Amino acid sequence: MSENIKEPVNQEEYEPDLITLEDEEGKEHVFEVIDDAEMNDTRYLALVPYVESEEELMEADLELILMRVGEDADGEFMDIVEDEDELAAVSQMFEKRLQEFFDIEK
Repeated sequence: MSENIKEPVNQEEYEPDLITLEDEEGKEHVFEVIDDAEMNDTRYLALVPYVESEEELMEADLELILMRVGEDADGEFMDIVEDEDELAAVSQMFEKRLQEFFDIEK
């Protein structure tokens, strides 16, 4: 008699929400969007550099990158949040939102 092990029918396979950004030197970097939220009528994204394997994930020192989403005549664009007061407020918002899902070091 052979045993067949089946995955649960309703199990969803995780697919990361990836975004590719280009730096000042024209080099592309892939990030995973781990959260997005709105504050004061502005949309923000929380990103981490994307790693493909669990081994890379364990070795990686992933820093959270906070981006502001804006819109102009050409469409949507993203800027790094650099203003200290805005960065503090957005950081606190994402920290509260992400604490239950991730081990966040202060």
